[in-house]
Amino acid sequence: MDHFRLRRRPLLLGALALLPLTAAVDPAYAHGQPPAPHGDRLLVTVRHTGGADGVYVLRCHPAGGTHPAAGRACGVLERRTVWGRDPFAPVPPDRRCTLQYGGPATAHVTGRWAGRPVDAWFDRRNGCRIARWDALVPLLPDVRS
Repeated sequence: MDHFRLRRRPLLLGALALLPLTAAVDPAYAHGQPPAPHGDRLLVTVRHTGGADGVYVLRCHPAGGTHPAAGRACGVLERRTVWGRDPFAPVPPDRRCTLQYGGPATAHVTGRWAGRPVDAWFDRRNGCRIARWDALVPLLPDVRS
């Protein structure tokens, strides 16, 4: 009989070790409702564009929020999100850029994309920065002249 008890003890201890994990389930989900979305959400702040200034929320999967072109903005981000590349990466400091000026427009994008935090600044002070901005239109407004 003692031998039988000793064989069940590891099973009992294993079951007890898993018990705290059951308490971690989202309470809404436990009552038959899907959990709250924790997906991609960006806050886009745009200034000095001459008409598209403002603060916009962009949600993807599904597309929504207050961004005026949410579906297309999510689409451009999905196309630019490739393994090993950050669609929000700054221009490398050693990159040679044309000395052209694209205007005073600035943008700040914060939030989460593809499970990673985002805190990116954009402007149009030289050719590389203009190209970086234009690559993310319509996430950022099209201010090309």
